[in-house]
Amino acid sequence: MAGNDLGSLLGGLLGGGGQGAGGGGAGNILGALLGALGGGSGAGGGAGGGSNPLGGLLEMLTRSGLADQAQSWIGTGQNQPVSGAQIAEALPDEALQKAAAQAGVSPEEAADQIAQALPQAVDKLTPGGGLPQAGTSLEDLIRQQNL
Repeated sequence: MAGNDLGSLLGGLLGGGGQGAGGGGAGNILGALLGALGGGSGAGGGAGGGSNPLGGLLEMLTRSGLADQAQSWIGTGQNQPVSGAQIAEALPDEALQKAAAQAGVSPEEAADQIAQALPQAVDKLTPGGGLPQAGTSLEDLIRQQNL
């Protein structure tokens, strides 16, 4: 359930005005991915509320050779693109499988959707050019950006 809420928030953040523009779908796949990475089973929403899976995701990408891209999304300059293949390589198979199953797409399609949506999402979630404070939950961060 938390993944759906997170997906809705991310969809609102990414989608802007048009629901048919794919913002909701992108939010759902990112919400599913972040839920799979951060929550494990996702049963206890309160227990993991302070941990922000965004930092962990960016760390994974950095370790996989995508440091320049990840840093470009956080910074205030131009966002560098990534491919679905790079995303699939960087993420744990289990997390990608879980996110794909939740979104009702193949893992390859999930990786492509994540590659499309992630740069914009990270860019919007880090408007000051830096990662949020450790105590800030991802949901709080998204809500702050929707003001």
